[in-house]
Amino acid sequence: MKAWWKKNGGSSPERHFVLALGGGGGRGLAHLGVLDVLEEHELRPRAIIGSSIGALFGTMYALQPDAGRVIERVTEFLRSPAFAGLNLPVIDGAEIEDQSWLSVLTAAARQTMLYTRAATGIAVSHADTLVSAVHTLCEGKSFADLAIPMYISAVRFPSGECHVFEDGDLVRIIAASMAVPGVFEPLIVDGDKYVDGGLAAEVPAREARQIGDDDIVVAVNVGARPDPNFEPSNVLSMLDWSTRVKALYLRRFEKALADVLIEPLVGFRQWHDFSRVEAEIEAGRQATLEQLPLLRQLLAG
Repeated sequence: MKAWWKKNGGSSPERHFVLALGGGGGRGLAHLGVLDVLEEHELRPRAIIGSSIGALFGTMYALQPDAGRVIERVTEFLRSPAFAGLNLPVIDGAEIEDQSWLSVLTAAARQTMLYTRAATGIAVSHADTLVSAVHTLCEGKSFADLAIPMYISAVRFPSGECHVFEDGDLVRIIAASMAVPGVFEPLIVDGDKYVDGGLAAEVPAREARQIGDDDIVVAVNVGARPDPNFEPSNVLSMLDWSTRVKALYLRRFEKALADVLIEPLVGFRQWHDFSRVEAEIEAGRQATLEQLPLLRQLLAG
């Protein structure tokens, strides 16, 4: 894959950077803090590549490079009925903060429906709700509307290859990159089915290398870690735990390919937890500020 500026015949003596935004669900809110600090310090990526939630927030910024506005729109969406309509599954009842009898009964009913869907199909939520959410957040725009070149990873289903998109149906491609297996159905793009890009490129530093050739790679890792104080109590939470452990070790290889690694302290939150918006964004800000001296040094060549 050739870099976009080389395809267009351009050249520049200055060093630039490609920003790689990883997957992580609600922990990915930290990406917004990263973008905010980079913009504040007038550091604009030559290109962005994103997996899963990183694909969504990266595209929103690439369409409108105004971090404050992106944060505002994301915050508004998370408070809207459209977000509630996604019906993101709760893995374990132990995470329910409100332990009133009504909340517990409601959670129990949802778990029962989740188990039923898990036993009779390959997903517990419909992909069309995800497509609708992405369409709203990206205002139905296309690759032609991008102010910054955007690349999006997704995994072909069922063969498992990682594919990096740079054109096509932008909304469906983002939704495919966010389609967590077992939660959302695979999405069809150009005749093939795709799922969550984070499966193969949770921190897409390797893919950023292929895009940027000689450019600096700045990668943001918001991946999950197993919580040493939480022991799974059912099959679904056990599967979630095993996925976290596997991803933890795979990310070590991906992170090693980055020149600058930004790792916000996002804790042990489940991927479906979008409740700590301000805290996650602030974590992204602080982690980026810590890496700014190194990034500036590398950019200076």
